[in-house]
Formats: sequence, C-alpha cells, structure tokens
Amino acid sequence: MSFQSILGNFALILFVLTIVTGVIWFLDIFLFGKKRRTIADKALAEFDARSAKLTADGIRLELGGRAELQARLLKQPVWIEYSGSFFPVIALVFFLRSFLYEPFKIPSGSMLPTLFIGDMILVNKFTYGIRLPILNKKIIELNNPQRGDVMVFKYPENPSLDYIKRVVGVPGDKIVYKNKRLAINGKELSYEAMRDFLHEGTSLTYSIQLNENLTGVQHRILNDEQKPAFVRNYRPFPEFPNRELCSYDESGFACTVPAGHYFMMGDNRDNSEDSRYWGFVPDENIVGKAFLIWMNFGDLKRIGNFQ
Repeated sequence: MSFQSILGNFALILFVLTIVTGVIWFLDIFLFGKKRRTIADKALAEFDARSAKLTADGIRLELGGRAELQARLLKQPVWIEYSGSFFPVIALVFFLRSFLYEPFKIPSGSMLPTLFIGDMILVNKFTYGIRLPILNKKIIELNNPQRGDVMVFKYPENPSLDYIKRVVGVPGDKIVYKNKRLAINGKELSYEAMRDFLHEGTSLTYSIQLNENLTGVQHRILNDEQKPAFVRNYRPFPEFPNRELCSYDESGFACTVPAGHYFMMGDNRDNSEDSRYWGFVPDENIVGKAFLIWMNFGDLKRIGNFQ
C-alpha cells in the first residue's frame, strides 16, 4: 500500500514556510520594527511641537490625533503582520510533525483487516530514533523496529512514496513463506481460524481470516483462496538489492534479512505488494511506527489504537 502524507510533500512545504515566515518575523523585530519606531518618534516629536505652538496661539486641536498618527506609523505592513501571526503556528506544526507525530490516510486495502481504506492514522516519529526532517537522517538512536510493528517507510524503489506494512523480519532473520504460512528462524508461526472476513463495497466477497501469532504479537491476516502461494510475476521476476539472499519456488519463498534492513508484509497477504516483490527496507527509509486511528469519516467506530 502506498500513500503520501496529507497535502503531499508537506514536510518540505512546512520547512520552507517556517524559514520564510521566521526570517520575516526576525527581521521585523530587529530591523523593520525599529525603523518604524524611529520614523514614528520623529513624526510624533514634530506633531507635539506643532501642537504646542497651535495651543499657544489659542487654536484648539482635535482630540485623538496623536494616537491615530502613532497607530498608523507603527502599523505593520500586511505581509509582515500575516507572517508574524503564522510563524509560531507553522513552526509548532513543523516541529510536531517532524519529530513527534505525523498523520497519514490509508488509500488501499493491503493492510486489511488491520487498517481499512479511509482510516486516518498517526505515526510515532521518534520511537525508532530522532531523524532530521527532509533528509530523514537519524541523529539519535532509540528503539529498533520489532516483529509485528506496523511501520511507515519510504518505498525503496521510489522514496517519494510512503508505504505502510507490518514488520515480519528483522536483521538476521530467516523468513520462509510456504503455502501461505510463515516460519521465522526455523519456527513455524501458529495460526487460529476465525470467521471469514466480509469485504463491504460494490461487491460482497469473503476472505479467509486467521489470527497469526508473530513471535508474540497477535494480529489478524487475510488469505484469498483464489490466489496462488507463489509470488506472482506481475513484472519481471523480482530483482532488488540483496536479491541473492532470497529464493523463490512454486510454494513460496525464503529470505535472509541483511543487516540494517527489514522484511515487510501486508496483512492482506494475497493482495499486498511488499518485500516479496521489491525487497528489503533499509533503516534509512524508516518514517515511524503507526499506532492510532484518529479518524475515519465513513466509520467513527474505527477510531482508536490498533495492533
């Protein structure tokens, strides 16, 4: 499943707006504002001298004239006023989105039944380490992704796209997927049959639903009886970095996850383009850990944490 964060490349847009409005705000405090004050003080001094002379000559002045003149001379130009008003808000949003939490919207069903189309989720940006915005370069090490985490990352074949999948394999793991069942490091995962999953929409269809125990993380997956177990060649046979660490046959595949990489799969196993097709996700592509559905306008009951 691919998607882009709300408003497309919002990080770059926010970064540029923060810099522009911040520079204007700074210049107004230390340059433009002082110039307005100097001009206003000079004009007000002339106004006071003229008023004193007129008063001495017995001419009555209109009340409020000085205050109006002062307000007009000190008033910020519209472009400075708006920049100063927006800067703190934009800077706060940029900080929150870059280092704490980022919103995304789910556009497809490759993570069913965990995430539905239209789910609006929050992604924790700091749980896997602090990264520089835009560059996505890690500067502070914290936690590493664990099997079972639902993770957002830059699509290895096109880093401008964000993908979301479940972490199935961590560095050093031997992943075997045969006849639609996973084994990790020689140990087969346990599966529990559940009620068939109903796909609601234009055509009502069902998928086999199973509870998968991914080395301690319980979550649901879907299987499609009409789809084969092997990796379908929707394009030339999978080629990607470290391809030599994987082998494919008619019953599935086996891969050894290289250092600094992760193996990702969608919960909708037979309807997910994932590491089976385009390979491993390097650590530098990680965006964050998805943890909360904060809105789904089509189904408000979807709001809440998920696993």
